[in-house]
Amino acid sequence: MYIDFHTHAYADKIAKRTIDALVATAKMPCITDGTVAGLVSALDKNGVEKAVVLPIATKPSQHEVVNSWAKQIESDRLIPFGSVHPFGEDAIEYIEKIKESGLKGIKLHPDYQGFEFDDKNVYPIYKKCAQLGLIVIIHAGYDPVSPDKIHATPRMIANVMNDIPDLTLVCGHLGGMNLWDEVYETLAGNFESLYFDTAFVSSFIDFELFEKIVRKHGAQKILLASDMPWENTKNEIEAIEKMNLTAKEKSLIFSENAKRILKL
Repeated sequence: MYIDFHTHAYADKIAKRTIDALVATAKMPCITDGTVAGLVSALDKNGVEKAVVLPIATKPSQHEVVNSWAKQIESDRLIPFGSVHPFGEDAIEYIEKIKESGLKGIKLHPDYQGFEFDDKNVYPIYKKCAQLGLIVIIHAGYDPVSPDKIHATPRMIANVMNDIPDLTLVCGHLGGMNLWDEVYETLAGNFESLYFDTAFVSSFIDFELFEKIVRKHGAQKILLASDMPWENTKNEIEAIEKMNLTAKEKSLIFSENAKRILKL
């Protein structure tokens, strides 16, 4: 079984213009049309049973629409997270609503939301999620929307985990896109509740370093992910299959870890 822990889709009425804008920024093509139907079709083609879908509230005024939409698309196949803007006056209120609605966690994107991950002003968000047992998943490392400033470095992530060790944190892109040497030295093998996902990694990272990070951090804290619509899940599956891991370790990465932290 495969569970993709990091995918994106958008409401039908905004999907095309959202994808067009993202493609223009990233200067690379998408593999779906950005709709929920397009995501499910891609999951079918990749042989993936379930996927976590990650919306982003890029401004506080989007709290209601983003989280309502997330709940609407929930299904046996799709596990949507909510999102809050960390500087929204009602962010804590919406985190509580996200918990009450039954969603499993929140997505934060420090680049699109304009904050440094270890900004102490954002700590109330992390602490509330830890208190409520909500997973926080973040974009970590480089992002083309902010090419000259990285908003979530391995050191920032370590600072937060040292200060809030009971936070269940999933760092996208194997702990930090294009910062994998620093991930290996600073994060890998540390912090009991810190997870890395494999979103959009295999096409960019040196394979030996990929395997070293997985083995140092432990297969029990790695989550299969694609970042669809930017990548096919099967590419990440194939990379993990090539690693010198046991069948049990691969099973943990492919689905068992996700089942555990999502309480499926």
